[in-house]
Amino acid sequence: MTEKARVLVTGMGGVLGTRVAQLLEARGEIAEIHGVDFVPPRRRLRKAVFHRIDPRHRDRLRDFVIEYAPTHVVHFGVYEPASRMSPGAAAERSEQCTATALAAAARAGSLEGVVMRSGIEVYGSGRGHALVPDESVPPAPRTGFGKTLLRVEAIASAVGRRNDVPVASLRFAPIVGSHVPSPLGRLLRLPLVPVSAFSDPTFSMLHPEDACRATVQALVQAADGPINVVGPSAVTPWQAARIGGRIPVPILPIGWGGAASATELLGAAIAPHIIELLRYGRTACPSRGLDLLGQGRVRSTPEVLRELFEWAEIVPIESVREAA
Repeated sequence: MTEKARVLVTGMGGVLGTRVAQLLEARGEIAEIHGVDFVPPRRRLRKAVFHRIDPRHRDRLRDFVIEYAPTHVVHFGVYEPASRMSPGAAAERSEQCTATALAAAARAGSLEGVVMRSGIEVYGSGRGHALVPDESVPPAPRTGFGKTLLRVEAIASAVGRRNDVPVASLRFAPIVGSHVPSPLGRLLRLPLVPVSAFSDPTFSMLHPEDACRATVQALVQAADGPINVVGPSAVTPWQAARIGGRIPVPILPIGWGGAASATELLGAAIAPHIIELLRYGRTACPSRGLDLLGQGRVRSTPEVLRELFEWAEIVPIESVREAA
């Protein structure tokens, strides 16, 4: 990375995009950080500059990126269904942001590298799929989110090949945290958690801070190709419910549609990729991602779960008159 790097962060308004921008601010070799999203960041940024641009406004996004001419792109403009928007809106914004922002960055003529958000949903789950796929396993997504991730990976890889720049596709395990709008996290926090009646498959998760650290390391190291970023160890849906003190509710294969409707009424919509996780599991080989993170400690899936279930205690503050 050059000493005068100009980084574009798409999806900067989300928790992950904002945190990545904060980590980039601490690096002296980065001269400028600009970000775009349809919602503003909720954390303070000292150096990074935010631009409120909806990915669907393609002309405006293209013109801004060409004028900025970034040397590097951190692409978090990939939106998970049922996180901040509906599945249809998430797919539309993800594909439009990827195609427009990366093509414009390449056209500007200064692009040196891209790091983008993807997910292990690209591998698919269930019969005929590898239980713990590594990066050599051909993707075979079965859900809309997995297919969207594979399409945006293909768009980014094509930009990289045409312009001879590295493109790192970080295939994250489900990112779950106490302050992250995660559909899986919302589901596991319900008093009653739907689980498969006939199976108890394992799944892995990733702490948001580890996802952001991996992103910065991939950018600095000019990483290339797909990289699984997965928290160590795994749990099952039944175990996850017990760790959180929740009640597991067994669901028959024909009952997942009804379960999805019921949880949506409770404020935790279940997208198809979450149902796939609960029925068939979701994990991947973490070796390359752990190498990327180096010697830094990576939180395990049980640790991520325990943090998810820790609710902050409310401490009453005495009024000035009472304290006197």
